Amino acid sequence: MAEILLSILGGLVLFLYAVNHLSDAIKQAVGENAKKWILKFTSSTFSAIVVGTIVTILLDSSSAVIIITIVFVNAKILSFRQAMGIVLGANIGTTFSSQLIAMDIGRFSPILLLLGFLLMLISKSERISNTGKIILFFGVLFFGLFTMENAVEPLREKPFVTEWLKKTENPFSGSMIGAIVTLIIQSSSATVGMAIILAKKGLLSLAGGIAVMIGAELGTCSDTLLATIKGSRAALKTGLFHLLFNLLSVTMGLIFFKQFVQLITIVSAEASIERAVANAHMMFNITGVLVFVLAVPLAEKLLNKMLPEAAIALVDVPADTLTKAHS
Repeated sequence: MAEILLSILGGLVLFLYAVNHLSDAIKQAVGENAKKWILKFTSSTFSAIVVGTIVTILLDSSSAVIIITIVFVNAKILSFRQAMGIVLGANIGTTFSSQLIAMDIGRFSPILLLLGFLLMLISKSERISNTGKIILFFGVLFFGLFTMENAVEPLREKPFVTEWLKKTENPFSGSMIGAIVTLIIQSSSATVGMAIILAKKGLLSLAGGIAVMIGAELGTCSDTLLATIKGSRAALKTGLFHLLFNLLSVTMGLIFFKQFVQLITIVSAEASIERAVANAHMMFNITGVLVFVLAVPLAEKLLNKMLPEAAIALVDVPADTLTKAHS
């Protein structure tokens, strides 16, 4: 059992390492262009959503995109309204990684590792070397998932594991497990990835996988809220908007949980269970954005009322000083 746990932990560490360094590598490769794109194409809520989606797909981390957005808001580069659109888009973009995980391309990860390493080793061009680094980290990411997938195989024979995983059948307890795991490992992508792997190995039902996925959406708010500490009120409002969006989405998901599972079962009738969980992740987040985008002006008004921008204090000037100033 210890060997299984160590293999799972090792795969998880590789995945988290790749996610963190992949974002940095892509930001380094893109450079200032990412900042220019964000500023140029966020004039409306719709365009901001598109930018948030695309940048999140490229960086493979919604948390990284939202934290960058909070930094931009804090620096007064982006307005709160622009940030709201990017946050919504980031929630759509993050579902792309779950689709990749469900494709079962982990077995080909050594090819990515080798190609990325060779590009970094042979190339003298900084651009090609950065590309090699990105490919290498993608390889590490998928190899980490592949390691976890192989490690969980023997868990089918462990009664206490299957009994514990049965708790995820309950939407509330399943979502709590997803939220706590995400809070600990600080990656909703990793949590959803593990849910997909467990479902593929027959350790998690479709309902259980969806419940864990829903909880992961709430757990991912912790790091973005931490990024708002000592920030401006606009930055704090951006973090609270992310929390509000996810909280309302999770609440609606739990209320209509049975109906949502039935819908995914119908839509993914021909698909494997791991693909069904990935589809649920995508449909859940896209539906949440489509519903919430209509309430963006209302949410902006509410948060502006709760946290108004600090007014410039008026200093009382003595009357004799004013008199001297006029004389």
